[in-house]
Amino acid sequence: MADPKKTLSSAEIEEAALDDWRREGETLTARFSTGDFATGLALVDRIGASAEEADHHPDLTLTYPEVTVTLSSHDVGGITSRDLDLARIASEHAAALGVSASSD
Repeated sequence: MADPKKTLSSAEIEEAALDDWRREGETLTARFSTGDFATGLALVDRIGASAEEADHHPDLTLTYPEVTVTLSSHDVGGITSRDLDLARIASEHAAALGVSASSD
């Protein structure tokens, strides 16, 4: 298991193959096109529950018709394995709701 407090290199982040996610500085960001507010709210609720379980909390922005998720390990000032793990979970929640990431 990777050290959850170690910031990851660009190569390690790329190797994770997180198709929904884009690196923006020291964060990972995904924008999920939910199509409607209720689906966005359901996605936020699922991600929030997983974040609580992991004790690792993303920044979430719910708008009509999109949810933006931003991940970073603020305690170490970068992207860690905790962020990759939660990114995968968030993408799984989106897929379960029939939501895809926008390509911008």
